Amino acid sequence: MSTPAKKRLMRDFKRLQQDPPAGISGAPQDNNIMLWNAVIFGPDDTPWDGGTFKLTLQFTEDYPNKPPTVRFVSRMFHPNIYADGSICLDILQNQWSPIYDVAAILTSIQVKLRFDFSCSFLSIGKRFCFLFIID
Repeated sequence: MSTPAKKRLMRDFKRLQQDPPAGISGAPQDNNIMLWNAVIFGPDDTPWDGGTFKLTLQFTEDYPNKPPTVRFVSRMFHPNIYADGSICLDILQNQWSPIYDVAAILTSIQVKLRFDFSCSFLSIGKRFCFLFIID
């Protein structure tokens, strides 16, 4: 049986295949439209330039009314990424809107890698380290 969430995810997948944003890709795992694997390529001129980073997106039947759970599978050293791979990103938390699709989520994460350290106190030590390295 196809639910509204599954229909929306199929539409997201179709859009992502037809017009993929630069530097990202994503697809459902085998026969489970609710669990996706994704890849983000590191943005140019950043410490992640040339890197390939794997993520998972877990959707619920509440999608698109509620955001998916997104985690990096690849180890990441970034002030807005927790040790368990979860991401401090406003659209995955308090700024979610049903207008966001999978492409928008992945693009937002890629943009976050461009030194957007706006999350509150996620990792002061990491912030200090990055500021030291950048200067």
